[in-house]
Amino acid sequence: MLYFTRLPDHSHSGFNERLHFDNFRQHNIIFNALASKSHCDLHVGCLSIKTVMNGEEVYGFNGLQKSVRPGQFLILNNDQPYSSRINTSEKIKSLSIFFRKEFAAAVFQDATQWEETSLDNPFEIRTPALEFFQTLYSLDESFQKLLVGLITRLDSREYANHEVDEDLVLLLHHLVRIHKSEVYRSGRVDAIKSGTKAEIYKRLCIAKDLLHSIFMHKVDLSLVSHAACLSVPQLIRQFKSVFQTTPHQYLMHVRLDHGARLLKTTDKPITEIAIASGFENSSAFCRAFKTEYGMTPLALRIRN
Repeated sequence: MLYFTRLPDHSHSGFNERLHFDNFRQHNIIFNALASKSHCDLHVGCLSIKTVMNGEEVYGFNGLQKSVRPGQFLILNNDQPYSSRINTSEKIKSLSIFFRKEFAAAVFQDATQWEETSLDNPFEIRTPALEFFQTLYSLDESFQKLLVGLITRLDSREYANHEVDEDLVLLLHHLVRIHKSEVYRSGRVDAIKSGTKAEIYKRLCIAKDLLHSIFMHKVDLSLVSHAACLSVPQLIRQFKSVFQTTPHQYLMHVRLDHGARLLKTTDKPITEIAIASGFENSSAFCRAFKTEYGMTPLALRIRN
């Protein structure tokens, strides 16, 4: 396992690109770094998860842009080319965990096959690699606890590689549960063929992630439908079927969640938080906030 507290500078004259990418074939790798300016135009690695403790980091792949913010993480599959960018005035705490292919494959096989199947030859990998939906996921409490525990041990410098491997195995088992949940959710798509269901679900995830990326702006539903390659009626119908809410209702939830996070973690004025959360003014923000949470923004701030 390799642990880095600084992001690589791909533009540096002494940067050894071949050595850098060889590391991902040989090791599990963790980047846990502070940065305000960082970019990588092209990276091709192994299965990885990306999250941030504050601010945002933008990833680009398959012609899409995904903004990762606190409370979220992104999964990228093996051999997925992508770019990444941090460009802010504040220091962003960025966390990326890369799982070596063989390491992840062994965990996935253990998690998905019958116990009896592995008894004859427990060391032969026969299970195909899992292909995850490359979308934004909510960072739930149990996953957050695993990440915090791992980073705390790494930063203390009082760890053994086998301890880190144990943490990584638990993280991968969590990813398996997420994968099963996403496959189940994709089954809600109103279509007959499984391939059509999966394709429409991928497009709905594009719409969902776009709402997360542009919630602070005025959102045009036709823009979202165009990005997802779904007509507006189809987008609304399938979005409601899969996520149990409409795109507009989902957008309001994203905006209010962002506002609540700022209320808890900053001392910014409520008017500023309202604008940063995509509301036209503080009155609209306060009304929507009270409807959603049963209390005013000020009451939430005082309680926390």
